[in-house]
Amino acid sequence: MDTAKKITAAARRLLDADGAEAVSMRRVADAVGITAMAIYRHFPDRAALLNAVAGEGFADLTAYLSGRRFRGGPEARLAKMIEIYLEHALENPRLFELMFLMKREGARRFPQDFKAGLSPTANLITAVVQEGMDAGRFKIDDSWEVAFEMGALSQGLIMLYLGGRIDATPAGFRAQYRRAFRRYIHGIRR
Repeated sequence: MDTAKKITAAARRLLDADGAEAVSMRRVADAVGITAMAIYRHFPDRAALLNAVAGEGFADLTAYLSGRRFRGGPEARLAKMIEIYLEHALENPRLFELMFLMKREGARRFPQDFKAGLSPTANLITAVVQEGMDAGRFKIDDSWEVAFEMGALSQGLIMLYLGGRIDATPAGFRAQYRRAFRRYIHGIRR
């Protein structure tokens, strides 16, 4: 494993254990067995390192989403895709927070970055939404906005749950999450 990969892996372990606040250049360097100054050869600052960790999280999520064969119509496929988002978030809560909620320089912004195709996860969902619109299953609308709203619904519910604001067991939360998406999908049906 090259040094940059060792650095991001160490940063990810610190993130998973103690949150983004715990990811300092010194702590990462100690975990890798290099000097803090050596990290700067690979990452100009802490923000760049955190962006690299978030980027790997997006790459993993995108690979998992794009590597699956989703069967059924657009509704069934969207339901399966949002389920993957949920599982990814519950398995990696601090990474999920870094990826979607923490203010990061260079993070993708809606609408320009999304409509330019720079969000690999949104690209996949938007394609299914657009397919549903083209097939007459969903109301004709801005497919990018619909996909973005679905992401916002997902992220909001997940963060409320992870933040202790939803009093539910994991199974109860999963059921609530699925109901929320069924309601949303019902609202965009034609």
